[in-house]
Amino acid sequence: MTEKGEDRRSRRSQKLLKKGLLELMREKKFSAISVRDVTERADMNRGTFYLHYPDTTSLLQSVETDMLAEAQILIDEHLAEFEAGGSLRPVFKPILDYIVEHRPEFEALFATNSTSNFTDRLQDLIHRNGVSLVQAKFHGVASSQMDFLINFIGYGLIGLIKTWFDQDMVIPREDLVQLADRLVNSAAEGVLSAPGEIKSEKSVG
Repeated sequence: MTEKGEDRRSRRSQKLLKKGLLELMREKKFSAISVRDVTERADMNRGTFYLHYPDTTSLLQSVETDMLAEAQILIDEHLAEFEAGGSLRPVFKPILDYIVEHRPEFEALFATNSTSNFTDRLQDLIHRNGVSLVQAKFHGVASSQMDFLINFIGYGLIGLIKTWFDQDMVIPREDLVQLADRLVNSAAEGVLSAPGEIKSEKSVG
């Protein structure tokens, strides 16, 4: 088999193992899932599993990394639109579309019966990108203010999506995007434009 063929086979095996794990996570706690469970669900032997991952935790982390990487690509593609308009919508909407497209996987990772730290890793992603997003709209923001604001916004947006899923997406997707945009704008204006604090460029212009 050629090197390219081996790489294709390796990627296929990893994809099937990840799919099997996510299916199992919708059925029982992650801590109760064994390597044998995953390989039986993926219809492959344990030797193949250990060629790619030392344990199920490493497999889970790989799943999370893939999803976070996709989210980062979407942020990068739409960051300029946010900086130009100051609205979260151009960034949040494509990410929300991606999350909805992969709803079962995200619900499994969000589930409280999982030992995954996916929510914290997602929050880290928001924090890393949030610094540049806030600085694009506000200047001279103190680092302490920045941390409070972005952590508040990040966990707020994650909670918004989780609640929306819990309620079976009862409100239209566009309404959720508008709600998220208002949440971010209200938080930013409230924290960063408070009396005696830094003003937004629009406020001081």
